[in-house]
Amino acid sequence: MTLKFIARLRSSRVVVQDQLEVPDQAAVGGGGDGGDCCWAKLPPELLREVLLMIEDSETRWPQRKTVVACAGVCSSWRLIVKEIVKFPEISGKLTFPISVKQPGPKDGLLHCFIKRNRSTHTYCLYLSLTNALTDDGKFLLAARKHKRPTHNDYIISLRAEDMSRGSSSYVGKLRSNYLGNRYTILAGQSAHTGSKMAKNHSPRLPNLKHASSKVHLVNYSMAHISYELEVFGSRGPRRMQCIMGTIPTASTAPEEPARARSEFSGLNTDIFQSNPIAHSEPASMGNFLSGSLCGQKNGALVLINKAPRWNEQLHCWCLNFHGRVTVASVKNFQLVASPENRKIVLQFGKVGKDLFTMDYQYPISAFQAFAICLSSFDTKVACE
Repeated sequence: MTLKFIARLRSSRVVVQDQLEVPDQAAVGGGGDGGDCCWAKLPPELLREVLLMIEDSETRWPQRKTVVACAGVCSSWRLIVKEIVKFPEISGKLTFPISVKQPGPKDGLLHCFIKRNRSTHTYCLYLSLTNALTDDGKFLLAARKHKRPTHNDYIISLRAEDMSRGSSSYVGKLRSNYLGNRYTILAGQSAHTGSKMAKNHSPRLPNLKHASSKVHLVNYSMAHISYELEVFGSRGPRRMQCIMGTIPTASTAPEEPARARSEFSGLNTDIFQSNPIAHSEPASMGNFLSGSLCGQKNGALVLINKAPRWNEQLHCWCLNFHGRVTVASVKNFQLVASPENRKIVLQFGKVGKDLFTMDYQYPISAFQAFAICLSSFDTKVACE
């Protein structure tokens, strides 16, 4: 019965978000309240059992696109799918676009990789579908570097073909200072989304046909990254520190896990809404980029890179990446919460000329991990 049901579903008018594209009105609304959709007339008990079977049977992409399709049939289906599909920190699965801004799994690192295009200054993040270091992967995010007179910006988007700040696929950006030793991760958020949801208290979507093509967005500071300067010209591995302004220190304590979720509103969709995390009091980005770190921590989670060890036989600095990194590079790093805490929150390393692995886990998200890795690509004056 389930196979016939999926076959009929795939032959229907549902639009599948196979490449995390911005859904159209039919895919998102599915007929608005579902009154015009024949699928909405199924008994809720039967529908829930069928969707549970589909969710249990689909563990990896591209099969999970059927779960995404189910959420786009109508509003009643969407509500049930929202109840069935668990957060990435519990399930370890990235299903909907909002998953890229939710904390990673708690039971282990989620394997991803980054492809760099030197000619276009673009970077694409993919979710690994196999245990191999190279596979086709599932596209998650893309970024493009923009050089400014006094700093560099990396615009991060859900679509590789549309990386403008005014598009609905805009996720956020990474901004550096002139020396390339300090960075700020800025998350994009629709300026009108919060007020509309607060007034209407309705999960229904606004009519996208009448919406403006240019989305008005505001950025809020999510994290700060700093690299230690080598003022005396000594050569050695990079030393970095990440202050995660929207993640409390208690998130790394097993007895008191963080309850907060990151809000994703880059897309006008309620397929998988989450509770917004309390934004940290944003200190002046100009002060941070110019060198001031005063008052930045305030109980926020601070990640530092794991110190490598000097190998006398190889005559180089070494870290154990457990086979996930194969090429020596100054860009390679592992982030932990403290020198005593051996749990790796994020690791990044080179496996080819323009291919890098990125593995992350709770409490950071794919978006935060991607932005931190982008800072390692950037040119650094007097940092190594």
